[in-house]
Amino acid sequence: MKIDLIIAYVQRYEFGHERDFVPPITGIHLAAITPVEHEVRVFHQQIDKIEMDTDADVIAISFFSGFAIAAYNLAIEFRRRGKILIAGGPHVTYCQAEALTYFNAIVTGEAENVWPTLLQDIEHGRLQRVYAGTPCDMTSLPTPRYDLLPNRFFIKKVLQATRGCPFSCSFCTVPSLNPGFRLRPIEDVIRDASYDKFKYWWQRKIVWFWDDNLTIKRPYIRQLLKEMIPLKKWWLTQASMDIAKDPELLDLMKASGCIGVFLGIESFGVESLADANKRQNKIANYKTAVKEIRKRGIAVMAGFIAGFDHDDEQSIINMADQLMEIGIDVPFLSIMTPFRGTPIYTKLNQEGRILHDRNWNFYNGYNVAFKPQKISEHQLLQAHRALWKKSFSPLYSFKRILRGVFTLRWGAFLLSFFMNSFYGYKRMRKNYPIDMSKRKDLNKLVEPSVRTFGKNAIDYVKTYS
Repeated sequence: MKIDLIIAYVQRYEFGHERDFVPPITGIHLAAITPVEHEVRVFHQQIDKIEMDTDADVIAISFFSGFAIAAYNLAIEFRRRGKILIAGGPHVTYCQAEALTYFNAIVTGEAENVWPTLLQDIEHGRLQRVYAGTPCDMTSLPTPRYDLLPNRFFIKKVLQATRGCPFSCSFCTVPSLNPGFRLRPIEDVIRDASYDKFKYWWQRKIVWFWDDNLTIKRPYIRQLLKEMIPLKKWWLTQASMDIAKDPELLDLMKASGCIGVFLGIESFGVESLADANKRQNKIANYKTAVKEIRKRGIAVMAGFIAGFDHDDEQSIINMADQLMEIGIDVPFLSIMTPFRGTPIYTKLNQEGRILHDRNWNFYNGYNVAFKPQKISEHQLLQAHRALWKKSFSPLYSFKRILRGVFTLRWGAFLLSFFMNSFYGYKRMRKNYPIDMSKRKDLNKLVEPSVRTFGKNAIDYVKTYS
């Protein structure tokens, strides 16, 4: 069979992304675990033109909630063309009945243990409606299909060494979507990290670990990093702030080529950290922790979330100065989003604070999908935009770049320079995150035909759109 794997996307910035930094691992991993007798192509809607008149037999679309409308529009068009439609990803796992309105079958949870079976069922004419994936043991996983990625991605070598996270942050789906914490054999990770069939030197040089918390199991990560040293790669990952208390680990990270680490700091408010169930973060330790990591020349990227119950407009805007003060090299600024499958969604839904009149485009991390506690929806959106504009102002972007000249390793400095230039240029062009309430073109669902989808589906689409 011919299979097109599509990673759905909805534009999140006014003028789109001028350059695409790193791909999600989903498409190229699913392509890798597809049996070899099938012909596979991978498309990323963010950068690729989707071929609607493809000769593929099966269209598989993966998406999270913020991109659900794009996925449904694609499904409507492909179904008109008689394609077999499969859906997977976080949104499908938590919104099964909705997804089944558009797709012939869905995969929930992790796909590794059910994807080959699903394809066999298609070939034998016995396709089921729901394939419930179970946690993968992470052994014998093949190298992702990097050969299927377009060169427009700046970094192409994305891989996983671990899956899952032991923490239970209130806004995160990982504990239920990827339960437990599992490790890949180190020799498999080194094999993937050694893959070098890329066009540009930096694509061969840089490894992005697509892990939720790579450093949790200390004996494992120490052994992995020791074996990374001979590869002479630059690598990035996501980790917990407690790595700053482990100088031996930090030294190993430096020796093995770490150029950047992402920390989920989330907030500077004690009450907001409690809202996030992020009690392991201690505000008094932020600056010291960042300093310890940067002392090794490693850039610190950090996520901050606006909109917890104890946030107000001023505390949100103040984060721009606070993140500069503690030495963050690249900030990632989002609005708290109550995704299905998270404790925060359960809480807000019970309190009647989910804005049910706002569609899935508002679940993209840059819009408001709930009623905040201390301020209005509009005030939260405007405070976030003010935070974003101030954080990526020419002055603050330049200060972060300049600070990196004197404190970061060469690879880490390039990371900081590229990312701050990227977002600083957006700021100068006024390429701001989109206010979805003002974009009817992005919010519209294509109208399906009764012949293709049936009356129940038509009624659903009319209600939803």
